[in-house]
Amino acid sequence: MRKTTYVVIAAVLVVLIVVGVFGWLYLSKQTTSNPHSDSTIQVVAAENFWGSLISQLGGTHTNVLSIVSDPNADPHEYESNTANAIVIANARLVIVNGAGYDEWALHLIAASDTPHQIVLNVQELINQTVGANPHFWYSPYYVNDTVNAMYQDLVSIDPTNTAYYTQQYATLNASLAAYNGRIDEIKQQFAGVKVGSTESIFVYLANATGVDLVSPAAFMQAVSEGNDPPAQSIVQFQQLIQSGTTKVLVYNSQTVTPLTQSIETLASQQGIPIVGITETIQPWNAQTHATFQDWMNSQLITLQNALNQQAQGK
Repeated sequence: MRKTTYVVIAAVLVVLIVVGVFGWLYLSKQTTSNPHSDSTIQVVAAENFWGSLISQLGGTHTNVLSIVSDPNADPHEYESNTANAIVIANARLVIVNGAGYDEWALHLIAASDTPHQIVLNVQELINQTVGANPHFWYSPYYVNDTVNAMYQDLVSIDPTNTAYYTQQYATLNASLAAYNGRIDEIKQQFAGVKVGSTESIFVYLANATGVDLVSPAAFMQAVSEGNDPPAQSIVQFQQLIQSGTTKVLVYNSQTVTPLTQSIETLASQQGIPIVGITETIQPWNAQTHATFQDWMNSQLITLQNALNQQAQGK
């Protein structure tokens, strides 16, 4: 009797073990083949300017986290942390700027090696080199290309909601019209006006608006990279301001050094209008998130007003 009982217990244990093993294998397979089973797409943008655009495209079907968003910090100097590594590892879609601007994000992506994760690298999308001017979001043409790629990625990840993303895409493009229209307006009014900039952040927008960016390229690039500009470029920039050649000065208020402050002071002393622009979306805090297009349009209005002021002062 006792022997029969042991045999029955042993048989039951074997069945439980087999069921448990197959159950674990099934769950393991499900997790591996679909690590992001939540219907909401988890998206991480290395910077909030790209985060704002993907958030508007994804709407209620995405949960977007923008990592670099501090309005008081220089994004060029951002250092990643463990929290960044975790959110990137869990993201279905990650958007990075590239061109050395957010190298920390690329390292975290490589380290996590998350299955089925899509990475949108803007620099690679627009066929730019790693050493290119990284401020791609200041080019309306690159923004247009990136928004289209974001839309395509969302449809690829979640094809069942294609109609929703298509509507969001149309709405976003319509919203971007005011920003693009103001760029065209500035180009019609002020093409060829000589403008200076303390940093290379303004290069793409200068090209789009048609103004003549006269500040030395070596000066702007060095400041952007956190290096000391060549002495000759400093003297040249000062002369362009003192001679009255520079009609408006564009000042990056998030990449501030004693040298750029001295350039700003010199321009102010010469009565040259100063336009402050930022690396990341402003305002941006727990209560207020301006959209990409509102932020850009606000800066363009400031630039347009400064150019008007210069024209009226003639």
